[in-house]
Amino acid sequence: MEVGSVLDFLQDKTILIAGATGFLAKIFLEKILRVQPNVKKLFLLLRASDAKSANYRLQNEIIAKDLFNVLKENLGSNFKSFISEKLTLVPGDISYEDLGLNDSILREEICNQTDVIVNLAATTNFDERYDIALGLNTFGVKHVMNFAKQCTKLKVLVHVSTAYVCGEKGGLILEDPYHFGDSLNGVSGLDIDAEKTIVCNKLDELREQGATEREIKIAMKNLGISRAKVYGWPNTYVFTKAVGEMLVEQLKGSLSVVIMRPAIVTSTLREPFPGWVEGIRTIDSLAVAYGQGKLTCFLGDINGVVDVVPADMVVNAMLVAMVAHAKQPSDIIYHVGSSFRNPLTYLNLQDYGLKYFKATPWINKDGTPVKVGRVTVLTDMDSFQRYMYIRYLLPLKGLELANTALCQYFRGMYLELHRKIQVVMRMVELYRPYMFFDGVFDDMNTEKLRMAARQSGTETDLFYFDTKEVNWEDYFMKTHLPGIVKYIFK
Repeated sequence: MEVGSVLDFLQDKTILIAGATGFLAKIFLEKILRVQPNVKKLFLLLRASDAKSANYRLQNEIIAKDLFNVLKENLGSNFKSFISEKLTLVPGDISYEDLGLNDSILREEICNQTDVIVNLAATTNFDERYDIALGLNTFGVKHVMNFAKQCTKLKVLVHVSTAYVCGEKGGLILEDPYHFGDSLNGVSGLDIDAEKTIVCNKLDELREQGATEREIKIAMKNLGISRAKVYGWPNTYVFTKAVGEMLVEQLKGSLSVVIMRPAIVTSTLREPFPGWVEGIRTIDSLAVAYGQGKLTCFLGDINGVVDVVPADMVVNAMLVAMVAHAKQPSDIIYHVGSSFRNPLTYLNLQDYGLKYFKATPWINKDGTPVKVGRVTVLTDMDSFQRYMYIRYLLPLKGLELANTALCQYFRGMYLELHRKIQVVMRMVELYRPYMFFDGVFDDMNTEKLRMAARQSGTETDLFYFDTKEVNWEDYFMKTHLPGIVKYIFK
């Protein structure tokens, strides 16, 4: 495999980015603009009804972020003109045919000029409404693939998925594709049009019953989880992403397609600066709760491997793969993670968290520092349920009795505690598969890509993605945890 210079490839190229307001998409966009200002054009597909709405999203959700500070410093007063010259906003929505493009002239321009399509549009909520997740993660892929076939100059399409399309499978997980008819439990008959019909029928039924918007939302979330479990996936997110991959395989035809499967994506390691992060990811929600003194127990295998990868490494892997397969068309999957080459455990995370928040505690609103200690580790669901019963359900029972005796005096307190318990139990059900996950993501294809990059003059100092080189303690103590405190703690 020949890679060569990424910078040379990017020069004078036109790239369409779908899902441009996402975490990885912003880092991808910033990287290209910063390292190759001679890129020709970047079409940013933004979910928006018109140009004005798209521009509002660009200004507020993309370039207003600290992520772009280095680029702003480099360009100074030329920043605005550079952005307007290089970026073309595309109001649309991948949930619709033709990406929801209303402007036929702009559509024609994209079809005639685009060299590369990068699909980062997705919803990553584990329990997203099924209608939304199916529209974006599954039908959205179908629409992107069909649109790509109309792009006459297209050299490669990069589709970003997730390593966790494997569900709860353990052992060594290979970089293998999914095909229609595949399921994780052997159940046959998976059909996306049938799934869409199930969604439409359920929505019609709910509206006929006069359901409120909240009731519809809950019903759609529950439907997603139940449909995922029919075919062996643990949640709506990974199910709809897996079916999205099946569509890539089914519809690719003669297109050169790359599927990237990152593991848990964390803050930037080096570029444009260390520690930039946005939105709470699985392990970050644990860090936030722990640092603020709200995490009293941990359910999971404390010695289990947690596969994390810094966001800039994912973006670098995307760029190198994009160049490699634009030059040599093929159909390939890349796992981008660390569990095979440089494993990190939940015990490591607990140690780093304890050390960091003891040295630099979170300060409460009243000015007092939060004291942290080791959390109670619960290694199975039975011990978790016992813990919840003693710590929360017994007090709830007491409040219920006091409420009855004192004419609902404690009703507000009772309802709030009851709500919190329901939230915790739902979160546990959603995240349980990952807390006990014992899979390791094979990255043979990714390693071959790294070797090819090293041997063929790729700028590996700029486009680094070898997680073996990351010192996890150093990264978490000096980069990731300070980044979470700065950008996520509220």
